[in-house]
Amino acid sequence: MDQDSERARLVDAHWANLVQRVQMVMPIADELRCDGMLHWEPYCKIRAADTNQEKMREFYKVLHSGGDQVKSAFYSRLEKHEPSLFRALGSTGHHTHSEKTHSSEIHKYKNQIRREYQYVIEYNSLPGEHVLLSERYIQPLILRKHRDRKEREEEIRSSGESFQQVLSSRSSGDSVQLSSLFDPDDSGISPSSVILQGNSGNGKSFTVQKIMMDWASGDLYKGRFDIVFHLKCKEINRIPGEKSLVEILSCSCSLTSDEISQILQQSPEKVLVVIDGFDELKLTQDINDTSAHTDLLQKARPVDTLCALLRGRILPESFLLVSSRSTATDTLSKLLKGPQRFSEIMGFSEKGVEEYFRKFFQKKKLFREAYTYVKANETLITACSIPVICWIICTTIQERFKYGANKTSGLETTTSIYVDFVCTLLEHHCQSLSQSMIPTLLRSLGQLAERGMQEQQVLLDEKSVNETISDPDGNPFLCKFLFKRRIYQETMFSFMHLSFQEFFCALYYVLLDEEESLRKLLMDSSSKPRFAAMVQFAFGLLNKDVRLTLEEHGLLIRPKTQAHLKEWILEKVKGFSLCSEAVFIVLHCLCELHEEDFVKEAMGSWKRIDLHGHFLRRTDFCALLYCSQCCQSCEGISILYLSSEYLSMILPELHKFKEASLTILDPSDSDLGELIYALTRGQTLSSQRVCVSTFISLDLSIIKEPSSICIKIVLLRYPDLESFSLTFPHSEILNIDWTRLFQIIHRWDLDALLSVLHSFSNLKKMEMSVKCLTEKLSVWILQMSQNCPILTELTLDAGILQEDAIEILQTSNTRPTCMMTFFGSICNKQFKKYPHYDLDFWSRLKDHQSNCCQKVKILLNNQGFSMETL
Repeated sequence: MDQDSERARLVDAHWANLVQRVQMVMPIADELRCDGMLHWEPYCKIRAADTNQEKMREFYKVLHSGGDQVKSAFYSRLEKHEPSLFRALGSTGHHTHSEKTHSSEIHKYKNQIRREYQYVIEYNSLPGEHVLLSERYIQPLILRKHRDRKEREEEIRSSGESFQQVLSSRSSGDSVQLSSLFDPDDSGISPSSVILQGNSGNGKSFTVQKIMMDWASGDLYKGRFDIVFHLKCKEINRIPGEKSLVEILSCSCSLTSDEISQILQQSPEKVLVVIDGFDELKLTQDINDTSAHTDLLQKARPVDTLCALLRGRILPESFLLVSSRSTATDTLSKLLKGPQRFSEIMGFSEKGVEEYFRKFFQKKKLFREAYTYVKANETLITACSIPVICWIICTTIQERFKYGANKTSGLETTTSIYVDFVCTLLEHHCQSLSQSMIPTLLRSLGQLAERGMQEQQVLLDEKSVNETISDPDGNPFLCKFLFKRRIYQETMFSFMHLSFQEFFCALYYVLLDEEESLRKLLMDSSSKPRFAAMVQFAFGLLNKDVRLTLEEHGLLIRPKTQAHLKEWILEKVKGFSLCSEAVFIVLHCLCELHEEDFVKEAMGSWKRIDLHGHFLRRTDFCALLYCSQCCQSCEGISILYLSSEYLSMILPELHKFKEASLTILDPSDSDLGELIYALTRGQTLSSQRVCVSTFISLDLSIIKEPSSICIKIVLLRYPDLESFSLTFPHSEILNIDWTRLFQIIHRWDLDALLSVLHSFSNLKKMEMSVKCLTEKLSVWILQMSQNCPILTELTLDAGILQEDAIEILQTSNTRPTCMMTFFGSICNKQFKKYPHYDLDFWSRLKDHQSNCCQKVKILLNNQGFSMETL
């Protein structure tokens, strides 16, 4: 008895129960009507029936007239929509021996998939080492939309936060999950074939492995596909002789050819074949051969058999999911049966990158340190959208953590990460390329990159690419795009991102031995800002470890090239000052070079680093931090718009600068307190001056002298007190709670502030600037002189000296041992009517000062009191 007859018999045997218990009548009817097994008139009668029982009785008329084929279709829909009822009726006990056997075979096959696909072998895994797939896989961003030329350019050129914003705008409404790849579109059309396009390293094979694992675990395509096969084009290339489709499938799984043949013939419409790496398939010249090849058991060259499957000549009812790089997608689409659906793996979103780091490091502290550091580098965080680069970076940082190295100074440079990525693709995606051909390939990529840089193009025309690259379609470093242009298609190429174009251009230049080309590179960096990143890559390629890696692939950077580039840096820094753009270029070049001895030499020649012209990006600040760590001392540094985060990072290195001018954005009281502590600890220079502006409340100056430290605070919005400076011996500065002092200042309470200052008993010198010397302030000053036994000088500059305040100083029985000096103006009687000295008073005083006030200087010490006019 065939399958349809057996299923029809089971439907007839259980019909009485089915009439009473089936609830999903209309979904089953809808599917049968879509399949052409239920005409409109009986469908309307079923829908019009009041109860499910009446609907089922109308249904039986259709099943009876349709025969075994329609009953078999009803049986399969019933199994799908009413699984619990299906099991309750004991229908599984009536399966044919063949069905039970197939179910058992598929169950064993799923177990095999779960065992083999649950872990991954990483590029650096030793024999027997592996990592669980669940610890590495992150759902990439998958789009099913072709982007136009403008959108592609925007994606390639953007970086950092702007790159993530571009990805976010693309994903809005167009991103898909793995579970919905085969869902009907807005027109109700379900694809028979899905193209999964992605650049090299973007995670196509990883995604395919995830699909296989989830299907075998019952988490994906349950009820849609009874069996999923996985074919790797790289392995198909190695299959000898002639093979049928069932033989090729048996090579990739634990099922025999006979078992596969029976399964495919039983339910071909529930078969999914996943074909991974179409771009690696070695297609023959006669790919468009139209000879018939429709039999599952017919033998041919494996590539021809696979092409027959792709065309739908073999197993036309099955579904296909084919992954490929963009350079082969146009060939694939012409070969693949329809209806087709295009989808593209874009790599990781910002959230995906963060989640990957979280899974990789597991420990929260390590994750946070690693992710924060990489996020600071605009180029690296952009490149992290490529999963392989994300893995390279995490592996590198993990090694640093493992051996306790400082992650900031020890982490591989941006250039070294790009070199590692290039080497990974050469080893795993260019296996047909001999070692002797690699230098030629990389130089040709460099020439192509240079042309794009000179012409400011990231999308390169097909003619130029073919003139430079021998096999662009087989090149893993290039992407290929088709764009609509009026009534025809235009083919364009690009590098995966602008940063890769800059990298290959830099590689091309440093490999040249002509001095003219090298000078051209340096000239471009001065006159064309777009060449700055390329120059930084060039210095990164001079790094000793990077050079050794390049030499392993037959690429030699000549010593003369290294010398010229280093001389250029030294000439830059020996100048008294550099424009902001040049400062950033030099800092990044030194950071990429990452040779501590040379960085020390360059920093030792740099008189002053002036960064007042621009906001610092995270990348800029990290470069500055590395160079600061390498230098022993520097004359001065100016930084504008320094965040609290950057301040805490630079504090350990700030003592190396004899002068520093910092503008801090909205610092906290603890930030200011920590700044003073950091600059007054043991590791200090003999002399140093640090000036800090906060824009809002105060300016702070820290002046270090051989035996003392002066802290000067200018109050920007205080009603009475304008500024004060405190000089302490070195030994006393750390005993003061500076954070509390700044907290009191920001309370705008003069009495509280004077009380705190009064507690500083070890003052050596003090200066104050006030709007008015009052009687109360005079008393406080005399008390200070008694409370501070080592005080030698106290200077007060006031706008107005009240007569009562002067009288207290003159008649006091207390004569300070220190020298007190007071500067200010004495008001004549005309201004006595303004006893409260309100705000209007100060404007009037300014207007009439020459006529109404007399400038005086008062001296007070243990010898007595004196006053003179100025």
